[in-house]
Amino acid sequence: MQIGINATHLRLPKTATEEEVLHSITEVNENSSVHGLIVQLPLDSIHKIDTEKVTNAVAPEKDVDGLTSINAGKLSRGDLGDCFIPCTPNGCMELIRQTGKHRKRHLKSVLLKLLSAKRFLEGHQPGKWNISCTKLNLQKPVPSDIVISRSCVPKPIDRLAREVGLLSDEVELYGKTKAKVQLSIVKRLQAQPDGKYVVVTGITPTPLGEGKSTTTIGLVQALGAHMNLNVFACVRQPSQGPTFGIKGGAAGGGYSQVIPMEEFNLHLTGDIHAITAANNLVAAAIDARMFHESTQSDKALYNRLVPLSGGQRKFSPIQINRLRKLGIEKTDPSTLTEEEITRFARLDIDPSSVTWQRVLDTNDRFLRKITIGQSPTEKGYTREAQFDITVASEIMAVLALTSSLEDMRQRMAKMVVATSRSGQPITTEDLGVSGALTVLMKDAIKPNLMQTLEGTPVFVHAGPFANIAHGNSSILADKIALKLVGPEGFVVTEAGFGADIGMEKFFNIKCRYSGLRPHVVVLVATVRALKMHGGGPTVTAGMPLPKEYVEENLELLEKGCSNMRKQIENAQHFGVPVVVAVNGFKTDTEAELDLVCSMAKAAGAYDAVRCSHWAEGGAGAVALGQAVQRASGAPSNFKFLYDLELPIADKIRIIAQKIYGADDIELLPEAQHKVELYTKQGFGNLPICMAKTHLSLSHEADKKGVPTGFVLPIRDIRASVGAGFLFPLVGTMPTIPGLPTRPCFYDIDLDPETEQVNGLF
Repeated sequence: MQIGINATHLRLPKTATEEEVLHSITEVNENSSVHGLIVQLPLDSIHKIDTEKVTNAVAPEKDVDGLTSINAGKLSRGDLGDCFIPCTPNGCMELIRQTGKHRKRHLKSVLLKLLSAKRFLEGHQPGKWNISCTKLNLQKPVPSDIVISRSCVPKPIDRLAREVGLLSDEVELYGKTKAKVQLSIVKRLQAQPDGKYVVVTGITPTPLGEGKSTTTIGLVQALGAHMNLNVFACVRQPSQGPTFGIKGGAAGGGYSQVIPMEEFNLHLTGDIHAITAANNLVAAAIDARMFHESTQSDKALYNRLVPLSGGQRKFSPIQINRLRKLGIEKTDPSTLTEEEITRFARLDIDPSSVTWQRVLDTNDRFLRKITIGQSPTEKGYTREAQFDITVASEIMAVLALTSSLEDMRQRMAKMVVATSRSGQPITTEDLGVSGALTVLMKDAIKPNLMQTLEGTPVFVHAGPFANIAHGNSSILADKIALKLVGPEGFVVTEAGFGADIGMEKFFNIKCRYSGLRPHVVVLVATVRALKMHGGGPTVTAGMPLPKEYVEENLELLEKGCSNMRKQIENAQHFGVPVVVAVNGFKTDTEAELDLVCSMAKAAGAYDAVRCSHWAEGGAGAVALGQAVQRASGAPSNFKFLYDLELPIADKIRIIAQKIYGADDIELLPEAQHKVELYTKQGFGNLPICMAKTHLSLSHEADKKGVPTGFVLPIRDIRASVGAGFLFPLVGTMPTIPGLPTRPCFYDIDLDPETEQVNGLF
């Protein structure tokens, strides 16, 4: 009789120790291609081995003999639906069922084993996770986010890691609720087919946000906990600037959250701090190099850059790279000519050309323009500079767009920080600092594993802003998740702000570098935001909503649906099916929700469904999950918006006209100069990352709906060569936010008795 089982006999030597036996069992437990394990007893070893310890080391879900304490205990108390029943008791129960008599019968051992194996195969789905989901205890009215987060006890993160197929040596635990995942998993899973790829975006939001993060988490809870599919969420790590400023936490909300929210919103595993340290090391290196070059002769500078050690001078590997870049094929410092010494030692940075700024992960408007070098020790070498917020750093963009440690090292080396007086780009490799940056970032490159309220997995990795950077979580997290979920599973990632901002960059930048092609776009819309686009009064964070937003107004709503229609059109430019998720609020009426759904479908959406995941968790997004699952099988004709070979101005113009609806663009003098400079320096073929307000399709935040008849002003263009894009600055865009009159930190405190964080959101 053939039932399709492949058996492997693993024979250990008689000299095997208990530790070696346990290690072999662990390897089999973690091998996803092995579904059952029998340890032959007694153990024939010359060493003393604890049999109970060995049998209990077998994973209960692979315990074919049923000898672990867990399975034996469940069997003894009759908990038959939740344990693996070994062949002998299974055969006995089958005889009792068939004969109705409580007596033993002797059957051939082979028949019993085949019966047990056959039942195992019937219940086993290859590639399907055996994940334990957490049942929500829904309350009405819905409590605060922090109360909900604390009401749910997260399962140990090492348990979740095992459930989704991660091996123990691929996981670095950071406490009990978060972990980093080793990049070695990429190689192990390289032959595994990818799952379905979904990006969540939104209409142009109000300053309050429209629940994209909440929808992302609600959708994965629906797909995982309620539709029993393998699913991963991939989201950005929030900046502490908005957390303590005006927005508060960013872990989702209501019954659709990443937990623990305190860990998520604060330091997490230190990635943003690593970026701050690396970025500011570059800034310090730039000013120090300009200072030392200005105060030393060529020879003195060279002797300090290549110091005597043990009576001789020696180039470091990174200095050899600089020599090769200069076309100097020498490795002995004593053989350089005077002209070669000058070229090697002097970067000759033009201070007015420095584009690299210091960063801080705090909202602070008074750092937008500063003067540095005012101490007497700097001998009068002052210059104007500024701070950006850390998540706007190019190193954050590199982290989000890199594909490996080697690729990150190469990207770090290519980051352009300034231009020499002769017009040559100066890189971090020229400064000699790129290797040190990679060392500072060696742990940050590993994705962070967390979980949702309902126990489904989440990767939290990288956090570039979408209005002043490209606004998407990391490629590495997406790629690992797509392998882990398998071909029938889903990975849901979020693009920042509206579809004109984060989604456009997701397609034109992230997908270019990842090579991944999304199956579905989920466009989040809310009644209140659409009313705003229809001409409703100004919405201000921290202030009560005007009555137009809490009372039924179909006329205002229908007019505002023009913005949703435009954002659906924007998604369709890329050839991917669009599902509109109408994120419902308690003040929305049935007529309003129905109107949005019907207008979305009329505008070309594959489907449009109302969602209540904030109040109901995954159960409130099941209809959305089903629509996404259907749409993922629909025909897709993915394409980029523009060709990289086009001139810089033409690529900007295509985005402005097709995505924003502008008539044309205007390159102001500084922007025109940068177009010419970057084209000359060989950076003209990079994709474009627009730095623009997220509150309007145009460059003016107060222009709602679908503005027309405007010309988009490009004030300046900067190059993130290491990350791999040019970013035009549209209008006046501050790159570090300021604090409002009443920041969120007024409500945040620590309870010294319980050590709980209060008031975070």
